[in-house]
Formats: sequence, structure tokens, C-alpha cells
Amino acid sequence: MAWMWKKKSLIATSLIVAVSLFVVVVNYSEKPYFLLQPVFGQTFSSHWMFSKQPYKAFKPHLGYVSIPKQEPLKLHCELCSIVSSSGQMLGQAAGPQIDRSPCIWRMNNAPSRGFEHDVGQRTTLRVVSHTSVPLLLQKPQYFFGQGNDTIYVVWGPLRNMRKDGKGIVYNMLRQAAENYPHARIYVTTEDRMNYCDMVFKKETGKDRIQSGSYLSTGWFTLILAMDMCKEIHIYGMINDTYCKTEGYRKVPYHYYEAGSRDECAEYLLHESAPYGGHRFITEKSVFAKWAKTHAIKFFNPPWQLS
Repeated sequence: MAWMWKKKSLIATSLIVAVSLFVVVVNYSEKPYFLLQPVFGQTFSSHWMFSKQPYKAFKPHLGYVSIPKQEPLKLHCELCSIVSSSGQMLGQAAGPQIDRSPCIWRMNNAPSRGFEHDVGQRTTLRVVSHTSVPLLLQKPQYFFGQGNDTIYVVWGPLRNMRKDGKGIVYNMLRQAAENYPHARIYVTTEDRMNYCDMVFKKETGKDRIQSGSYLSTGWFTLILAMDMCKEIHIYGMINDTYCKTEGYRKVPYHYYEAGSRDECAEYLLHESAPYGGHRFITEKSVFAKWAKTHAIKFFNPPWQLS
């Protein structure tokens, strides 16, 4: 009898140990795995998967809500590689390095197809201006089709993004979401838009509206990235003094628009415009300041931060 009692006790103890181990495995192995899977939506090495923990995984970002469910965006990455749309990307062969990043961000309608060697081929998230939405809708299957699990974050003023049926761009996005239920489309809230304006005023001392300025997609992208990414690598972005350096590399404004206006000519035109210009050069000086307190690195060309 004593032998039977000891056997039952041993079995019970073994079961308790087994259950405890299962709970530990679920809490520390399965959860990060299943959290990572739907966010990144891409295949990358198991070495990264299990050696790196997600950065504050799935903290909701209330300033970005989905269409049509109005759910907050949930995304955090250890490392985000932001690919500029600049012609600086051409001839750099940075594609393989970019594709090794767990999260890859692009802007507006900048394509990867046909430029993979220089810009990479994967896209985790794409930040899109309200003015670029019609360009995406010219190739809806490419951007929103079943094989595309990219997250889209669209920014724009209330007049275009209002949800009462009068927001032209919002209506386009809502129709796209109906046509492509698989698409993951988010819009920037009015409060978040106001926040981005406030940051511009705080950093430059200028009111965006009174100074006749339009914030760039790069501005919205970097503010979003500093919320969601532990480390940020930016490819193909020039600094605020680049266009003043002797013998600077002349490239098209967009890498996918050969023959378009020279990048520096475009920057100088916008910077001096009395109204309606992007203050690209001013924004780059702010980015350099942020890079001194955040884990931000610039590649192709590299930035020398004083």
C-alpha cells in the first residue's frame, strides 16, 4: 500500500511539474512568437526571433486607427529600417542590408519592384500622404492585394479625412477596405495631426500654418517610428547641409522618377516658398537633433552628428 501511495504521489508531482513547465513555455515562448507573427508578417531568421524580444510589444497607438473598425494600431519593432524615396538610393546596393531588418518602412507610392537591389523588396509599414492615396489606388492589386500584408498609415488634414461622408480621401480608403478586406489601413487621428504640428512649432519656433508650411511624409514617418521602434536606421536621406557642400551628388527627387527635378533644387524651392512648401531642410536639422537623443542612424549617405 505504501508503495502504491508513493507511486501516486510521484505521478501527481510529475503532473504538477509538467503543468508548471507548460505555463512557463506558454508565457515566455509562445506569446512573443504569436505576437511577432501577425505584426511583422514576414519571414526572418529564427536567430532574431528568439534572441530579440519585441519592443514593448503591442502597446496600442491611439493616434492611428483602422478602417473600418477604428481599432488602434499595435506595432513595435526592435529595429526599423526607413527607406527614403530619394534618388540617393540609386546605385547604393543597400537592398540586401535593408531586407535583413525585421521591420521595413517605406513612404507614399515608392515601389520596391524593379529596384530591389537598391531598396530591398519587403515592406512592413508604409506611411502615406493624403495626396498620394490616388496614386496607390491606380495599382490597388499591387498595394492592397491578398499577397500584400503591409500596414498602411495615411495622414492628412481633417477636410480630406473626415468620416461623415465629406472626407474625399477617407471615402477612397473606406472603399479600398471594402474591396480588399485583407488590407490593413490606418488613418492618423485629428489629435495626432495636431500633435505633429505642435512638435514642429516646439522644435522650430514657427507655427506651421502661419509660416505657410506643409509637413512632409518624412516628418510623420519619423515621429511614428520614434514611438514604435527601439532603433531606427534611415536610408537615402540627406542632411540639412548636404545641398551646400561642394560637388554634392545630384540625383532625382524620387529614385523611381528618372529625369525628374534634381533633389537639391526641389529642396531649395520648397524651403523658400512663401506658402505651401515642405520645409525639408528645416526638418532635417530637427532630425539631426533627435538623433542625438534617440537610437537613429543614417546610411547612404551617412550623417556626421556634431
